[in-house]
Amino acid sequence: MTVTATSVDESGAVPARTEPQPRVARLLHGLVPAAAAALSGVLLYVSFPPRTLWWLALPAFGVFGWVLRGRGWKTALGLGYLFGLGFLLPLLVWTGVEVGPGPWLALVVIEAVFVALVGVGVAAVSRLPGWPVWAAAVWVAGEAARARVPFNGFPWGKIAFGQADGVFLPLAAVGGTPVLGFAVVLCGFGLYDIVRLVAEGRRTHVVRRGAAAVALLSAAVPLLGAFAARTLVSDRAEDGTATVAVIQGNVPRAGLDFNSQRRAVLDHHVRETERLAAEVAAGRVPEPDFVLWPENSSDIDPFANPDAYGVIETAAKAIGAPVSVGGVVERDGRLLNEQILWDPEKGPIDTYDKRQIQPFGEYLPLRSLLDAINKDWTGMVRQDFSRGAEPGVFTMDGVEVGLATCYEAAFDWAVRDTVTGGAQIISVPSNNATFDRSEMTYQQLAMSRIRAVEHSRTVTVPVTSGVSAIIMPDGEITRRTGMFVADSLVQEVPLRSSRTPATQLGIVPELALVLVAAGGLGWAVAAGVRGRRAGGV
Repeated sequence: MTVTATSVDESGAVPARTEPQPRVARLLHGLVPAAAAALSGVLLYVSFPPRTLWWLALPAFGVFGWVLRGRGWKTALGLGYLFGLGFLLPLLVWTGVEVGPGPWLALVVIEAVFVALVGVGVAAVSRLPGWPVWAAAVWVAGEAARARVPFNGFPWGKIAFGQADGVFLPLAAVGGTPVLGFAVVLCGFGLYDIVRLVAEGRRTHVVRRGAAAVALLSAAVPLLGAFAARTLVSDRAEDGTATVAVIQGNVPRAGLDFNSQRRAVLDHHVRETERLAAEVAAGRVPEPDFVLWPENSSDIDPFANPDAYGVIETAAKAIGAPVSVGGVVERDGRLLNEQILWDPEKGPIDTYDKRQIQPFGEYLPLRSLLDAINKDWTGMVRQDFSRGAEPGVFTMDGVEVGLATCYEAAFDWAVRDTVTGGAQIISVPSNNATFDRSEMTYQQLAMSRIRAVEHSRTVTVPVTSGVSAIIMPDGEITRRTGMFVADSLVQEVPLRSSRTPATQLGIVPELALVLVAAGGLGWAVAAGVRGRRAGGV
C-alpha cells in the first residue's frame, strides 16, 4: 500500500488546499471569452441608431479582437457566432414585431453564421504582422458576402450604418460603406493592439517597435483619413436649388393589418397633399417644385381602379406639381412595387419598379417548405412581387430625382446607379408601418444619411407612418416628422451633379478589401502549414 505524506500545522489540522481546481479553471477559461464575445456583440448593437453612441463600436471590436487573437478555428467559430448573436439578436428584433419570434430567430441564426466565419478568419490572421489590417479586411469581406447571399443578400447591420453621427462619416465619400466600415473596425482592432503591446511591454520590459508602430497607425490612420475626407463633404448647390415636398399621410393603424385599410391609406395621403396645397395657396408654405409620396401610399392599383386614379389626379392638380406615388400594380400578370410619376396635367407619365425586393416580405423563397412549417407565414405573401430591371430616375420639373425604394437603400449598387444615371437628389420612399414603433425606422433613416454623404446628394425619405425626413448632402437631417402622424415637409434643397470618389469607384474599394482579406488568409494558412511541417506534425 502506498501512503502519501501530508503536512500538518502545529495543531495537527490539515491545511486547506490553495491551488485552483483544474475543472473550475478550465470552466472559467472557456466562459470568460464566451461571455466577452457575446457582450461585445451587444455593445456593438448599442452603438447603432436610434442611439448616437457610434464610438462604442471601437471597444466592441477591441474586445472582439482580444477574444479571438491566437485562437484555434473551432474556438474562433464559436466565439464569432456568440458575437454575431449578441449583435444581431437585438438589432433585428423588429423583424418579428408582427410575425412572431420564429422568422426573427431564423434570420439571426443564419446571419450569425457569417459573423462566425469572420471570427475564424480574424483568429487566423491575428498571428500575422500587422494583423489589425488583415482582420479589418476580413470583416469587410464577411459583410460583402452577407450582402449577396442567401436570397440576394441582407446588408442590414453593416458597420457603416451605425456611423451616421460619428467622426468617421466623411469616409463614406471616399469608398462607400466598405471603406467606412473598414476604418471603424481597423481603429477598434488597433486600439486593442495598443493596449496589448503596452501590457506585454510592462510584463517583459521589451518594446516591439515594429508591432507598436503598426498598432498606432491602425488606430490613428482611420481618424486622420476621416478628418482629411471632410473636404469631400459639402451641401453647396451646384445646379441651383429645388423646393421639395415630402408627404407623410399616416396609416389608420400600425402592423400588418394596415394593408386591409388600403383605401384609407391612399385617402390619408390625398388629404395631406390637399392640406399642403391649401397652405401653399394661403402663402404660409413655399410652392413645391415636386412632391414625393411614400412606398405603398396607393396599394390600390390606380391603373385598374378608376376611383384611385381619380383621387390621385385630384391631389396632383390641387398641389399643381408632379407627384411620385408609391403604388402596387399588376401588369402583364406581374405584381410590382412601383413608383409612378404623376403629372398634374398629363397624369401618369413614367414608372419605376423596385428591383431589390425583400425576401419573406415581398416574395417567398422556399414557399413549399414554409407552407409545410406554418401556413400563416405563406398566407401573408399570397403572390410574389416581380423585380424591376432598370434604375429609377424621374425628371420632375426639370430635376433628376433618383429612386431607391425602402429596402433598396441598404444595397450599395441600388443607390449608386441612380446617381450614375444622372440623379441630382435621391428619394427613398418607404413603408415602415408594418414594424410599428420599432428601431427599424431609425436604422433605415441612418442608412439614408450615409447615402447622402456617400454620393453628396440631398436625400428625401417619405414614409407612410414616419419617420420622414429631408437630409442634406453632408448627412444632416434638416426636417423630420414624428411617427404615426400626418405631416408634410417642404424645403429648398441643393441640387448637385459632381461625383464623389465613392460614386466613381463603385465596387472597386470593396473588391480591393476582399482581395486584402484573401491575401491575409492565404498567408496565415501557408504560415500554419510551414509551422506544422517544421514541428514534424
